[in-house]
Amino acid sequence: MTLRPAIISDLCVLQRGFDISKAEQTDGPFPVISSGGFGSTHTEFKVQGPGVMVGRKGTLGTVHFTNRNYWPHSTVLWVKDFRGNSPKFVYYFLKTLRLERLDAGAANPTLNRNHVHPLKIRIPKPVDQQKIADVLSSYDDLIENNRRRMALLEEAARQLYREWFVRLRFPGHESTPIRNGVPQGWEKHTLKELCSSISYGYTTSASKENTGAKFLRITDIVHEFIDWSAVPYCETPPSNSDQYLLSEGDVVVARTGATTGYAKRIGSNAPPSVFASYLIRLKPSEKVSDTLLGVFVESQSFKDYIWANIAGAAQPNANAKTIGRARLLVPTPPIQEIFHSQVKVMYSQRDNLLQQNALLAEARDHLLPRLMRGEIEV
Repeated sequence: MTLRPAIISDLCVLQRGFDISKAEQTDGPFPVISSGGFGSTHTEFKVQGPGVMVGRKGTLGTVHFTNRNYWPHSTVLWVKDFRGNSPKFVYYFLKTLRLERLDAGAANPTLNRNHVHPLKIRIPKPVDQQKIADVLSSYDDLIENNRRRMALLEEAARQLYREWFVRLRFPGHESTPIRNGVPQGWEKHTLKELCSSISYGYTTSASKENTGAKFLRITDIVHEFIDWSAVPYCETPPSNSDQYLLSEGDVVVARTGATTGYAKRIGSNAPPSVFASYLIRLKPSEKVSDTLLGVFVESQSFKDYIWANIAGAAQPNANAKTIGRARLLVPTPPIQEIFHSQVKVMYSQRDNLLQQNALLAEARDHLLPRLMRGEIEV
């Protein structure tokens, strides 16, 4: 495969995105793509797909791809002209360049397109570009298929929770007396009563280098699934590590900012990790199944409770007391055990798919630079 000398502007022409605030957005069919990725949707689009974007502010140098018509946010540079090159190849190629090193900002990290366009590169012919893109896309297609399967498993757990504990159509409900709207033997408890501890996280600096445990932050739990490969590391003093170490079944909740109330249950695939100070950890006691607690705290009804109790604050903030006052309807131990056994299977399948995705991503990322350098024939 022959590579020809070029500069970035021969590969693509970058343009600053368009301003739009959250308040100006109305849920619609078109993604609004910022430097952090696919965060929201809108009823209008600015650019026809396929599209490639590079983070220029905030999360610098991140690269995103979409086949759909879209709105590139002002925090990205979007490809205005592919110059006859394969859009998917351009996407993969830009991912290899580590563009965050071109930070032109003083106080705030910024990527200037005028610093990107003159970069010297070597690129293959369009026919070879498409072959490379097809190879790499096969990995991404498998990852996306697994992601959809994981989403279905998550939804199945939520549906089971709603069916049993909201609609009260649990096993044996036909013969169970209802007293004051609660099945006999069931009790309402606060999360404080159901947890052995509700605690704040660890204050330290994150590092991309493997300096110790993984350092779980708010930004890591607001997506559908925790991508542990993207979670940074931190140094954890031995005297403090046990206090902040996460275990399977723990639940972490974002306590500040626009994502206050977002939560994730820690699964079996989690590496040794600690949680950051803007998270609150709930450690279930023997009174409640960790799967039951996890599905409840991850639910929209829990988020609604949190926001109803922090309304009016200039900076949204949910403390441990607020979270601990949330109430959960706790069924009898036999019902909990049946629910736990069924949901545990779903979570195990999800965690296996997450592990598969991590391996697929690792294999793809190993191939990516070698394909771009022409070391592997396609």
